[in-house]
Amino acid sequence: MHLYNAWLPPAVAEETKKEKESFHKVLKSVKESYKVDDPESVYATLKWVSVIDLFIKAKSELLMEDVTAVVKTGLELFQISENKLHVQVRWGNLLVKILNKYRKKLSLKVQWRPLYDTLIHTHFKRNTGPEGWRVRQRHFSTVTSLVRSSRRFFPPGSAFEIWSEFRSLLENPWHNSSFEGSGFVRLFLPTNLDNQDFFSQEWMNLCLDHWDCVPNSQFWNSQWASVTARVIKNYKFIDWEKFLPTLFNRYLNMFEVPVANGSGSNPFSVDVSRNTRFLFSNRTVTPSKAIAKSIVYLLKPGGAAQKYFEKLVNLLEQYYHPSNGGRWTYSLERFLAYLVHIFHKRLLHEQMSSRDDGKKSELFLQQSDRLSFINALLKLIDRGQYSKNENLSDTVAAATSVLSYLEPSLVLPFLASRFHMALETMTATHQLKSAVTSVAYAGRSLFLTTLSCSPFKQDDFGGTDSFSDLLMIALSNALLGLDANDPPKTLATMQLIGSLFSNMALLEDSTNELSPLPEFQFSEWLDEFLIRLFSLLRHLEPSGVLNEGVHSSTTSGTILVEDGPYYFCMLEIVLGRLSRALYKQALNKISKFVKSNILPGAIAEVGLLCCACVNSNPEEAVLHIVEPILLSVISSLRETPVMGYGGRRTSVAIGRSKCFFQEKATLSPALETNIEYQLKILSVAISYGGPALLRYKDEFKEVIFSAFDSTSWKVNGAGDHVLRSLLGSLIHYYPIDQYKCLLRHSAAASLEEWISTKDFSNAVPPVGPKWHIPCDDEVEFANELLKLHFDCALDDLQKICQSKIHCDPGNEKEHLKVTLLRIDSSLQGILSCLPDFRPSVGNGMVEDSGLFSFLIAGATGSLVGSTELREKAAEIIHAACKYLLEEKSDDSILLLLVIRIMDALGNYGSSEYEEWSSHRQAWKLESAAIIEPPINFIVSSHSKGKRRPRWALIDKAYMHSTWRSSQSSYHLFRTSGNISPSDHVLILLDDLLNLCLHSYETVRTLAGKSLLKMLKRWPSTISSCVYALSENLKAPSSPEYAVLGSCAVLSTQTVLKRLTSDAKALCCFLRGILSSSRHESLKSQKAITELFVKYNIYFEGIPRSILRASGIHSDATDFSDLVSEIGSMSFESTNLHWRYNLMANRVLLLLSMASANDPHSSTNILKETSGHFLKNLKSQLPQTRILAISALNTLLKESPYKVSAGNPVFIRDVQGTTKSSLEGALSIIFQEEGFFNETLSSLSHVHIIADADSASSRGHHGNSSFQSLADKSITHFYFDFSASWPRTPNWISLLGSDPFYSNFARIFKRLTQECGMPVLLALRDALIEFVNSQERSKQCVAAEAFAGVLHSDVAGVSEAWDSWMMTQLQNVIYSQSVESVPEWAACIRYAVTGKGKYGTRVPLLRQRVMDCLMTPLSQTVTSSVVAKRYTFLSAAFIEISPQRMLRGETELHFTLLKELVCNMSHSSAQVRESIGVTLCVLCSNIRLHESCSPSNSLEGVRGDVYGNFEGGSWDEYIVQRASELAVNIHNISACDILETSLDKTLDNGISKDHSRDDVNWMETVFHFVISSLKSGRSSVLLDVIAGLLYPIISLQETSNKDLSTLAKAAFELLKWRVFHGTRTQKAISLILSLGSDSNWRTRSATLTFLRTFMYRHTFILSNVDERQIWHTVEKLLADNQIEVREHAAAVLAGLMKGGDADLAEDFRNRAFREANIILKKRRQRNLRSGLSVASIHGPVLALAACVLSIPYDMPSWLPEHVTLLAHFVSEPSPVKSTVTKAVAEFRRTHADTWNIQKDAFSEDQLEVLADTSSSSSYFA
Repeated sequence: MHLYNAWLPPAVAEETKKEKESFHKVLKSVKESYKVDDPESVYATLKWVSVIDLFIKAKSELLMEDVTAVVKTGLELFQISENKLHVQVRWGNLLVKILNKYRKKLSLKVQWRPLYDTLIHTHFKRNTGPEGWRVRQRHFSTVTSLVRSSRRFFPPGSAFEIWSEFRSLLENPWHNSSFEGSGFVRLFLPTNLDNQDFFSQEWMNLCLDHWDCVPNSQFWNSQWASVTARVIKNYKFIDWEKFLPTLFNRYLNMFEVPVANGSGSNPFSVDVSRNTRFLFSNRTVTPSKAIAKSIVYLLKPGGAAQKYFEKLVNLLEQYYHPSNGGRWTYSLERFLAYLVHIFHKRLLHEQMSSRDDGKKSELFLQQSDRLSFINALLKLIDRGQYSKNENLSDTVAAATSVLSYLEPSLVLPFLASRFHMALETMTATHQLKSAVTSVAYAGRSLFLTTLSCSPFKQDDFGGTDSFSDLLMIALSNALLGLDANDPPKTLATMQLIGSLFSNMALLEDSTNELSPLPEFQFSEWLDEFLIRLFSLLRHLEPSGVLNEGVHSSTTSGTILVEDGPYYFCMLEIVLGRLSRALYKQALNKISKFVKSNILPGAIAEVGLLCCACVNSNPEEAVLHIVEPILLSVISSLRETPVMGYGGRRTSVAIGRSKCFFQEKATLSPALETNIEYQLKILSVAISYGGPALLRYKDEFKEVIFSAFDSTSWKVNGAGDHVLRSLLGSLIHYYPIDQYKCLLRHSAAASLEEWISTKDFSNAVPPVGPKWHIPCDDEVEFANELLKLHFDCALDDLQKICQSKIHCDPGNEKEHLKVTLLRIDSSLQGILSCLPDFRPSVGNGMVEDSGLFSFLIAGATGSLVGSTELREKAAEIIHAACKYLLEEKSDDSILLLLVIRIMDALGNYGSSEYEEWSSHRQAWKLESAAIIEPPINFIVSSHSKGKRRPRWALIDKAYMHSTWRSSQSSYHLFRTSGNISPSDHVLILLDDLLNLCLHSYETVRTLAGKSLLKMLKRWPSTISSCVYALSENLKAPSSPEYAVLGSCAVLSTQTVLKRLTSDAKALCCFLRGILSSSRHESLKSQKAITELFVKYNIYFEGIPRSILRASGIHSDATDFSDLVSEIGSMSFESTNLHWRYNLMANRVLLLLSMASANDPHSSTNILKETSGHFLKNLKSQLPQTRILAISALNTLLKESPYKVSAGNPVFIRDVQGTTKSSLEGALSIIFQEEGFFNETLSSLSHVHIIADADSASSRGHHGNSSFQSLADKSITHFYFDFSASWPRTPNWISLLGSDPFYSNFARIFKRLTQECGMPVLLALRDALIEFVNSQERSKQCVAAEAFAGVLHSDVAGVSEAWDSWMMTQLQNVIYSQSVESVPEWAACIRYAVTGKGKYGTRVPLLRQRVMDCLMTPLSQTVTSSVVAKRYTFLSAAFIEISPQRMLRGETELHFTLLKELVCNMSHSSAQVRESIGVTLCVLCSNIRLHESCSPSNSLEGVRGDVYGNFEGGSWDEYIVQRASELAVNIHNISACDILETSLDKTLDNGISKDHSRDDVNWMETVFHFVISSLKSGRSSVLLDVIAGLLYPIISLQETSNKDLSTLAKAAFELLKWRVFHGTRTQKAISLILSLGSDSNWRTRSATLTFLRTFMYRHTFILSNVDERQIWHTVEKLLADNQIEVREHAAAVLAGLMKGGDADLAEDFRNRAFREANIILKKRRQRNLRSGLSVASIHGPVLALAACVLSIPYDMPSWLPEHVTLLAHFVSEPSPVKSTVTKAVAEFRRTHADTWNIQKDAFSEDQLEVLADTSSSSSYFA
């Protein structure tokens, strides 16, 4: 049994034993409700889902065979519910919960294929169903969660099947299918024991190769990092050591941080299609969790992973520092959190398995491994501790806490020093808050280390009592932290006090050695604490203005109550743990404070203070606190004027105010505030008073009567709080003595033992809570109060409403208010202790209803009153509601009170549920201060789960009990079909329905909430509500508020769900919405539109009964009437507002799609609607056109005329038989005269061509310009983004943000495939006209139609190509207009796109289109036409799958390559850019093809072409030529370039002058490099890019601005690229040669590149390479150009931070020696002449680099180095400025901790430093 269930109140705990049996019954019912022969019966099983969920949440003890049976049944139901998304979502979510909860106990096998089929069928098909996107989104997240939960149950062999299934998708890394493939591999690949045979070293190599294919894509990195992390965790038999360099290099580069003043994010990451990103979402940018998991599981004794990890930490630690925050902080914070969490998890697993098996594996971590790992983590913790980012500082505190249990000897001294440092710098309050929080979180480990006989000796920590001293200092300083002006610090302080005292068993003054804090005077501390607390309370200010009226709660809402539970917990713990003497001392002080202060600004706070006293010791506290308040209130109220409505049955009675008007006497504001304050404090104080309150029975009755009698509404309201609280404290179950310590710690008796719920077993139950079980006297008193303020108040209410006893409406209102308040207050006090209504049984057989008399146990307290009392209340309230709506419908306070009473009467248990859910929010703030992690090496006791103080677990058990009481009867009657709600519920429901349509918004909202709860519990009542509310929408006379109220209720998911199963309600609802156009008000129209949009988003289908079309069936005839009614509405002739026309069209589409999926429906509906939407393409209304496009894309599905490229022969005689079902209906329409002309014309209006500047901001859809958001959500439809085209990433800027809509192209394609050649014939003339039009919008439509037809592959299209299409395409190429290039490029890209989901089948016309584009142009054309052709070619070649290229395509590649290389010096910049882009596409395609296919396949083709490249291959030629030209360009002086005059150029752009040609050629090469790096294709061209490093780096600064700009752009992208294998060697040798280049600008640029290059390759550089680079940079310190010298110093500082430690140390020592020698020489000879400036400046810069390489710490060598550097301040510039800058920077970065770090310097050293930083004087 779970601990929370064992700790329930005894009566309830006993009941839970019956839950096993009731779960078994439920399981039986689930199996019975599904009938194999009726697939629709799966809907009948849904009502059981929430019931099964109930048992899971209740943590009931169930039989494992029942759980297994539920999982099996659930999986079976899930699999047969194809197309029933709602069913799959409900069962799927339940299965996920069960599989996760029982994962270790279940033994079953789950097949992966059905889950994959479900995903593909629902989310990856082009034509998905009609369901709304929200439903799909839920469905997707459910299915993916289910896959993740079932992975561990996949049978042997699954991994092999899954990998072979998705491996083919990964073939072409430049196609979107590869992104999908990686997503699927991550999702499905199991790493369980059954599949371990599949994984091996070879597989891992393969995996890393795939990972390499796509650089700069976070999405791609996330998928592979996640897969590899799981493999690393689960398979220790793979030898991971050889993969470490590669993996760690990956991990480092995945954190996008700014390196060497660069940008913090990749300038151009690969574009992943929107659909893929949406489906395989990865929330964080960097996969921190996967990286952390991999690192932790790569650690092993004696392995190299630890060394690599330390290096990684050295590089990343600087980004944790408060001054280096940025967008990367979030991923770094998560990284630290996961490192600690996963490390802890691994240790726990190792401890548990060695405890169970008794043997240790040699792979388990030893203590030395733990030490080094934690040491590395402490670096990150040290940097992040005082971060300004709150999440990071909190994560750091929590991490410190967990680690302090693992390795106290390291963590606690660190913590102590940081705490002392924060105290010394009190000014930085965020530091103090962080330090206090850290001590609070680590309080327990500090205590345990101090008190237990732990293996960690105090001597390790320096000083024997250092930790108990620390705790005492913390407690003393905590008192200073209670400060009303600094909320964060105050809350942190309260958390600290709560945390420390939760550990101590008892608080008393003691000199006992064993006490937690010997010689700490608690009595003095307590006095000081209370003084501070009282002062805090006096100065508090409420955070919001109090709202008047019923709803003003007890709380005044200051920071203490609003910002978390710390305040009350702290008081409860402090008062609960005090010894008897100290408690008395505190009680006297608190009692005195409460008596002498009235603090209306801190009602809740003072109330909670009293409540904590009462809770700790009710008998004494009631005497000292409650009694004085009671007497004080009674005496105050005695003197005040009364109304006489409080319920006293005396002669003062109601008669006094009967028929004459009397002046109402009022209270003075001061007295009113005083009384209200005391009553409210009283109400909070007595919450847990219980039997101790019984002796003040009469006083309480008197106070409540007097409060309700008062003329002040505020006092009435406060009386309501008292009555409510008193009833609760008498009859509810709640724990008492919760905060007393009953369990002492075995290793340290003065501490409390904490408990883990997972270690709990029935055998040895830990001491459970003592519950308040109401005694007979309490129940009797509660019944008496109910009689007075509930029963009698109901009679009063009846009297007021029936016999109208008041003449004065003012008095009547007051009387009604107070009477309703008394009723409400009684109901809120007793909650579900008043028995619920009895439901009525449909067929009169009562014993039948006993099928489920019990599901789960739960009760709020002892029962009082009776069902009859509840029924009486319902009848009287119904009458009162009727009376109020007639007589006082404008009085919102009365109506709100009535609604609250109805809510309490009709929604049994809902108040408890609300209390539980608000408490759950508070638990989310549960702090690490009261959690002891499972692994505790301090006292070597390890548990299975987290341990918490007993009081915290009791709190959870109490809330669990509250939740159970809200649920125990909620589902009882939902499960049986023939039980309906009681008549009393129905009358309340009708009243609430009326109130939902009230003219006041507050009334509508509250009534709506209560109504919904009722509808949820009794779904059978929803339909009648839909009928009534739909009528309101229909009736044009309905007032605005009725429409708004109706829409609010109808748009809830509870109601919308019902529409999928109730045909009549659906027809009613749709008619209501579509006939609501006559409402004038804008608000009504907006509400109706929003309701409609919501219906779309949550659309789940239509009731099946509608489609069972047997002519007699009323539902079906009603439906066909509805369809024809809607059809007639959706034509434009009806003069409807366009939005209603649009809605009608949309409904028509939804209904026809839903019926299309059903085998029973007729095809007529489909025919009619398809024809209807085809006509709508030429509609005058733009929105309707857009919807028609969506509709046709969904409805046109068949393609009888399509032929495949492999089988182009079309068999004529079959043509007659394979007609599409829609062809007849469609062909009549499109063969009308001028149909396509009109259609194309109206579609062209959708294309709004924006100006250049606004185009970029316009976003994806051009039509957004004229659509509001609401209209957009109606027209844009889910499929728009599932059929995402293009299927390859977009990166070519030349293609622009084209106004080409692929869904338009798709209509023409589907129409052609559906109806064959007649479409082409009808379309031809219109298309030719539009292709040759001058208007751009017409060109766009022409491009779309043309693309669709070209890609349709129907029989006869080849002939059409020959006869007229080819000519048109040539016209487009030769036309002079430039602005329509993007849409025509997109058209060509669409036309050659590979067929099939993964783009591998070749379209019929691809080769012909390519041949047409390859036809050479005549010599006379302008350069814009040349550029256009190359752009078209690049668009076409992008879509070719390189690994499946046919021989013809390969030949095309080489032919074009030859042409491009010859034209690289073209005089037009536009042409050069398009050549560069096309070259990148061609070369990468060729390379990938070569790597995929055997080499001999290219031999023949190569031979023809390669001879032209000066005897070498194209790559060698480009690299060699570029290097030669780079030298030439350097040599040409600026004036030569200027002299190259324009007349030396021929018309066709070929230049005579060579120097100009060289520059042009070089520009083209740079375009090629930029394209390669942007497109993600660089992985196959790396050797070429490495070869081009020389020109890129050396041409950064030339006299030709354009060339340099391109070189810089390439340089920026290159900084992010990682080179692998031999390419790294090639790059290094080039860089080293550049370092000694004659041009100083080149040397400087090389240094810039080196900084990022070294960072990106840290883990994969060999020692030799690193030494060479280091040596090169060092040499540049003595360069004769000052800029180069300074730059080299900056690079060295960076290298020392994260580079090889030995090299750094060697360099530091040499730098120090050399500088010292120079200084001595200068002093001896006092010579200024002997040394050149460079020879002094170099060593000084070396010294400065050493100083700046350690920005925040103070290693032992640093003081000497800084001081030596400071000695050079008297040198002439530039040495002097170097010194002053370096020393200033040193001071800035060490300023935070200078107070402590300056101790590392001697007096003399400090003096030298002071001289350096003081400003120089004018005087000698």
